[in-house]
Amino acid sequence: MKHFEKMNLIRQSGVIAILRASRSDELIAAAEACQAGGVVAIEVTMTTPDALQVIEAAVRRFNGEVLFGAGTVLDTPTARAAILAGADFIVTPTFSPKVIKLCRRYSIPILPGCYTPTEILSAWECGADMIKWFPASNGGPAMLKAIRAPLPQVELAPVGGVTLENAAAFMRAGAAALGVGGELVNQALLDARDFQEITRRAQAFIQAVQAGRAA
Repeated sequence: MKHFEKMNLIRQSGVIAILRASRSDELIAAAEACQAGGVVAIEVTMTTPDALQVIEAAVRRFNGEVLFGAGTVLDTPTARAAILAGADFIVTPTFSPKVIKLCRRYSIPILPGCYTPTEILSAWECGADMIKWFPASNGGPAMLKAIRAPLPQVELAPVGGVTLENAAAFMRAGAAALGVGGELVNQALLDARDFQEITRRAQAFIQAVQAGRAA
């Protein structure tokens, strides 16, 4: 899948599931549950045990039907290792020009973590495809809308504090997509193997995104 096709899939779905787990084998089943609910972009954090092997196995298992990105990427060696493992996109917690440059070199979508308008514009000018606005809990939809006013060209994906209650509001405020962690998949659900609940939550977030866009 080409670079622009991956970004279009993220935009169309509107939800990136952020998966963290204590065991890597749980993530494939969680990914299947997310896909069943309509979420087709999944970020596997590098804090997950054997994260690179998980990404490699997931890419083979889903064969392009689901995008698998590497999250919590802190440096260029980690980004390159994730890309070689088959990661469809890279997400960082902070603004790293070197990681953006590497992803641009290999035509891999990059979503750097930024918070202030200065960081956001700097990352955008470096070539970021979409900005991970983090932590979104500080400011909420109102602040995102305020940032978008002078920077309407920048695509923002709020992460951290996104819930079913505020998902539609973030979309109305101008979010391009939402990054959702524990509100969609958490360790308690994984321990209980309650994948039906994960699917239900995925469906609910997709509906919230659609409702926010339609408003």
